[in-house]
Amino acid sequence: MKEIQHRSNCPIAYSLDYLGDKWALLILRDLIFTNKASYGDFLASEEKIATNILADRLKLLETTGFINSTVSTEKKNKFVYSLTEKGIDLIPVIVELMIWGSKYNPPGAEDVIKKLEKDKEGTIRQYREKLLQRLKDKAAINE
Repeated sequence: MKEIQHRSNCPIAYSLDYLGDKWALLILRDLIFTNKASYGDFLASEEKIATNILADRLKLLETTGFINSTVSTEKKNKFVYSLTEKGIDLIPVIVELMIWGSKYNPPGAEDVIKKLEKDKEGTIRQYREKLLQRLKDKAAINE
């Protein structure tokens, strides 16, 4: 994983330094909208990410504070990934990308899109609360 060099103080440039890569966004998507949480889960996504790229993006997302990894309780050589509060704060951004993408490329994520069309703020709040609760539960277990 290469170190990120910020080119300017522009908030958009700063955000793109971390999230301008499609693989990072797709990993975050999977953590938010699916039950995917392990290396194997992400590898099985339909986009077919290469193993070296997946390992690099997971390391980048963890190093930059978007996700955490813990050893699986079921299998000691397996890591389980979860969003941090910093990652959870990206839900509205990813939702907007999803809405925009569904407008110009309609197929895909129909169930989430329908929920967003019906009640965008409520749907974002539900995902956020669910993921924050997971974060709290994880913290309680680690105490």
